[in-house]
Amino acid sequence: MSDTPLPSLNALRSFEATARLGGVGRAAQELHVTHGAISRQLRLLEEHLGFALFERAGRGLRLTAAGETLQAACAGAFGQIRDAVSGLQRRQRPEALVLGCSGSILARWMIPRLQQLQADLPQLPLHWSAQDGSFTADQQSLDAVLLLAHAPWPPGWRVRELTPERVGVVVSPQHPAAARLRGHPPSVLMGEPLLHTTSRPQAWPDWALSHGLEPAQLVMGTGFDHLYYLLEAAVAGLGVAIAPEPLVVDELAAGRLLAPWGFGATGGFWVLATPEGVADARVDVLADWLSAQLT
Repeated sequence: MSDTPLPSLNALRSFEATARLGGVGRAAQELHVTHGAISRQLRLLEEHLGFALFERAGRGLRLTAAGETLQAACAGAFGQIRDAVSGLQRRQRPEALVLGCSGSILARWMIPRLQQLQADLPQLPLHWSAQDGSFTADQQSLDAVLLLAHAPWPPGWRVRELTPERVGVVVSPQHPAAARLRGHPPSVLMGEPLLHTTSRPQAWPDWALSHGLEPAQLVMGTGFDHLYYLLEAAVAGLGVAIAPEPLVVDELAAGRLLAPWGFGATGGFWVLATPEGVADARVDVLADWLSAQLT
C-alpha cells in the first residue's frame, strides 16, 4: 500500500466540483463558499501535487491530461460517498420524502407555506435539503428537487412542469427610484443602478430584451451571491431588483415591494424533478399541491 500523503479533502472536493461543473463560480455556488475559497483550494492542490490540473481556454478553464485522470478518480470516490451517505440518511428517515430546493426558494417561499402544506398533506413527512444549481449530481441522491429551470431537460431525470416562470422588476416604495418608475415605460430604468445576483447573471439582460431594450445599456449596481440576499436588499430599500413572482408575492401583498411593470414569462418553468428510477407516488401528490400553490 502506498504511503503517499493524500491532498486535503476540501481541495479534492473543490477540484471535483470545478471539473464537473466547468467553472470556479459554479463550484463555489454548489459548495456554498466564495469564488476565492475555491481558487485557493485549487492552488493548494496543484502545489501539493506539483503539476497543473487546469489550463486556460479563452475565459474558461480546461482540464489537463493529469486533471482528467484525477477527475475520473474523484468522480468515482465522491459518487460512492454520496451514495453511502444517502443510503444511511434514508434508513434514518424511512418515512420522510427528501426534497431539495434552493436556499432562496426554501426561505422566501416554502417555509412561509410549510404550515399549510402540513395541514393539507398530513401524511407526507418531508425532509428539506438546501440545494443550489439545477440537476446536479448531489440532487440525484434526493427523492425530488424543486427547481426553476429551462428545457430541454437533461437525461436521467423525470421532470414535471408545475407552472411557467414569471419574473419582474421590484423596488421598495421607500426607495427614491419607486417614484421615478411608476407611470413610465421600462426604458426609464436605463441608467438606474440595478441589484443583481451571480446565481442568475442572465436575468437582467433577458428582461431587457423582452422589453425591447438594449442589455448593454443596463447599469449593474451591487451584486449578491444568492437570490435570497438580493431580495432582502430590495425589501430594505437598497435598490431595484428582479425576481420570480412567487418569491415576492407576500411582499407585494403587504406593500413592502412594488412591481412597476408586473411580471412576464421567461420561457422557464417551476419544476419538480425526480431521478429516473425513483418511483414514489407521494412525489405526484406533492407536485399537485405545489402546482396549485404556484398558480
